[in-house]
Amino acid sequence: MRLLRFDRGRLVSTDFRGKAIPPYAILSHRWGDSEVLFEDLAAVTYEEKAGYRKIEFCAAQAARDQLQYFWIDTCCIDKWDLRERSKAINSMFRWYRSAARCYVFLPDVLVAADASRSAWEASFCASEWFTRGWTLQELIAPASVEFFSYQGQRIGDKTSLEPLVHKTTGIPLTALRNGALDEFTVDERRDWAKNRKTTEEEDAVYCLLGILDVVIPAAYGEGVERAWRRLQMELEAAGSAPSIIPFSQNEQFVGRESQLAELEAKLFEYSQATVAIVGPPGTGKSQLALEVAHRTIQRNKNCSVFWIDASDKDSLYRSYAGIAQKLNIPGWDDEKADSRQLVKAHLSGKGERQCLLVFDNADDVSLGSAHLSDYVPQSDQCAALYTTTNSDTAKKLATPNVLQLREMTPSMALRVLENHVEASLTATEQQEARLLLRELSYLPLAIVQAAAYINTRNITPREYRSLVARQEEAVPERDSELPKDGFPEHNTTGPIATTLLISLNQIRGGGQLAADYLFLSACMDRKDIPLDLLPASSPREREEAVKILSRYRLVARRPAESSLDLHQLVHRALREWLRRQERLDEWTGNAIRELYGVFPGDNHGSRSKWRRLLPHARYVLSHSSAEKEGGDRLELARKCAMALYNDGRWREAEELEVRVMETRKRHPDTLTSMANLASTFWNQDRGKEAEELFVRVMEASSRVLGDEHPSTLTSINNLAFTLKGQGLHDKAIPLLEECCRLQQQGLGPKHPHTISSLEALQAWRIGNVSPKPAR
Repeated sequence: MRLLRFDRGRLVSTDFRGKAIPPYAILSHRWGDSEVLFEDLAAVTYEEKAGYRKIEFCAAQAARDQLQYFWIDTCCIDKWDLRERSKAINSMFRWYRSAARCYVFLPDVLVAADASRSAWEASFCASEWFTRGWTLQELIAPASVEFFSYQGQRIGDKTSLEPLVHKTTGIPLTALRNGALDEFTVDERRDWAKNRKTTEEEDAVYCLLGILDVVIPAAYGEGVERAWRRLQMELEAAGSAPSIIPFSQNEQFVGRESQLAELEAKLFEYSQATVAIVGPPGTGKSQLALEVAHRTIQRNKNCSVFWIDASDKDSLYRSYAGIAQKLNIPGWDDEKADSRQLVKAHLSGKGERQCLLVFDNADDVSLGSAHLSDYVPQSDQCAALYTTTNSDTAKKLATPNVLQLREMTPSMALRVLENHVEASLTATEQQEARLLLRELSYLPLAIVQAAAYINTRNITPREYRSLVARQEEAVPERDSELPKDGFPEHNTTGPIATTLLISLNQIRGGGQLAADYLFLSACMDRKDIPLDLLPASSPREREEAVKILSRYRLVARRPAESSLDLHQLVHRALREWLRRQERLDEWTGNAIRELYGVFPGDNHGSRSKWRRLLPHARYVLSHSSAEKEGGDRLELARKCAMALYNDGRWREAEELEVRVMETRKRHPDTLTSMANLASTFWNQDRGKEAEELFVRVMEASSRVLGDEHPSTLTSINNLAFTLKGQGLHDKAIPLLEECCRLQQQGLGPKHPHTISSLEALQAWRIGNVSPKPAR
C-alpha cells in the first residue's frame, strides 16, 4: 500500500509494502476528467491537474485530524503494474475499513458557511455520490465517514447523518454501523448495489468483492454477465486451489473431443507428465489447451492451473511473477528475486497441491542461458502442457507425449461452424457451408472469423462465399516476412487474409477508428497491447471500437490486463496488407508517435509502465528505419535504452545506445548517448572500453560546452571513477581533484555534485571506496 504526504511542500508517495502501515486518512470521491495519476507524482506535474484541489483538501483535513498520511485511489495505484492494480481492487474494502478517517468529497453539494440543515439536505440526498457503485463499500467499510461540501465544509458524519443516509441508500442500519456483513445473505448484499451505476460495466460486480469477501482478478472487457458468472463460481468454489487463466472459457468449444480426451489421459494418468500440442498457426492449439485448463479446474478443486506465456523471456518472467504473487510466495515482491526460481522451488516442495502448468507459444526452448524445461517444478504432483508450432521443440520438451494437430476433417469443421453460427443451417445452407469450409482450408481461426461475420451481418454461408470469391484476388501471397512454421503443406496464411480483409472492408465502411486500431496494433508487438495505447476522444469511444473488433473475432481481449492480443496470422496478414497498400511506413510512424508520447522517463516510479511498453517499443524500433522516422524514433530508442539500463539489461541497452549514437553523430544529445553507452560498458565489467569512451565524452564536452559546464564535469567525474575502478589510483585521484576544483568554480561549494565529489575524494585518499560512475 502506498500513502501520500507533503514534505516541505512537495507531494511524496511512500510504499509501505512489507512494513507497518501508519494511521492514515482516505478519500472517497467521484473521478473527474483531470485527476492526478500515479505517474504524475514521479514527473512532478500533479499541480497542473484540476484534481490536485482534492489532494490539497484531503491533506489539509488529515492534518487537522493529526494524521500525516493519506490515500487517494487516483494516484496511489500504479495502473500499469497489472498485478498491483488487480491486488488493489481486491484490497480496497480492507483499506477503507482500516482507515482512521474517510473523507467524502461531494462536488455537487454547495453549503454556505451559515446555512441551515434544511438548505442543503435535499442536495445532499440527491448527490451522485450515493448512486455510484464503488462508493457503496466506501460508505460501509470505514468506521469513520465524514461528508464535505464542494467548499470543503464539513456537513456531518455517518453517525450524525444516519437517518438521511439510511433513507437515501436503503442499506440496513446494522451494515451502516459496521456490523458483521456475513449476517446478510449474498443476495441481500448484492441488492445494495442494484441501482448503482459504474463507468465500466464490470465494476458493478467488482465493487461488491469486499462486501462479499471474494477475491477474483479484475477482467475489464469481459462484460458484466461473465463477471457475475466468475463471481458466482468463486463463491461456489470457496476453498479451491489458486489458479491463473487469463482467458475465459470458450463456451462454443467443439470439434476436438477425441484429442481432448487423449490429452487429459496423458496428463493425468501418471505423475509428472509432460505433453506437447504441435501444429501450424491457427489450428486451435491454444484453444484446446485452454479447454483442458478450465476443465481441470472444474473437475478437480485441489489442482491449481497456471497459464504461462512462453513466447519470449519477458512474457515468461511476467507469467511466473504473477504466479508467485498469487501463491504469496515469500519474496514475490522483491524486484531482484527471480520469480521463475521462486515458483519452481515452491511447487517442487513436498506436500504441495497438484498443479498443471500450461506453456503457451513455446516455440523456442532456449531462453538466453536457460532452457524452458529448467523452470518446470520437479514434483510428482506437477504436470506440464506445451503448445508449439515447432515439431523439434515438441519432441525436446515432451517425447513421447506429442499430440499433432493437422487440419480438421470436413465433418469436424462443419460442427465448429454450426456451433458458432447463431442461426440454424438448412440442408441447402449446410451444403454451401461445406464448400465454404473447403475454401477456408478447414482452418479453425478462419472458420470462427467467418462465423462472426455471418452473425454480425446476418447473412448466409452462400453470401459469405461470394465475398470470399471477390476477395481472392486481394489476398496476398506468402511473403518473405512470414516465418516458416514447419508445416509447408498446410495453408494458413491465405484463409486468414481472406476472412480478415472481408471483415476489414466492412469495418472501414462503418467507422474508421476500429480499423485504425488494427493498423496501429499491426505495427506493435502482437501480445498485450494496452488499451491506453489506442487513442480516442473518450474511454467509451475506445471501448465501442474494441467491441467491434471483438465482434468480428479479429482481436482477443485480455480482460485482466485491459489489453488486446492479435493472433500471429492476423498480425502478419495486416502487416502484409499495409505493405501492399504502401501504408506500412505511415502506420509504423503513428505507432512510434503513440509510444513516444506515453513512454515514461527513467525514474523508478515508472518501472512497471516501461516494462509493459518495452516489447512494443522494441518491436516498432526493429521494424523501422531512422532515416524514415526521424526524431521521434530516436527519442523513443533513447528512452528504451535508459529503461533497459535501469533494469540492469546492459547488453540490450548497449545495442540501442550504439544505434542512437551512430545515427546522431552531429547532434548535441550524442554526448549523452556516448556517456550512457560508457556506463553500460562499466556495468558489464568492461572497464577499458568504458574508460576510452568516457575520455572521448570528456574531451568533446570540454570542446563544445566548456570546462565548467555540468555535462563536462559529470564526464570528468565518471572517468575518474572508471580509472579508480581499474585500480589506476595515480590517474584517478588527480583527475577527481581537478573535477572538484572545477565544480567549486562552476557549481559552487554547496552544490550536491560538488559535495559528493569532495566526499569521494576524501574516501579515496584514505582508501575506503566502492567506485561507481554516475549515470
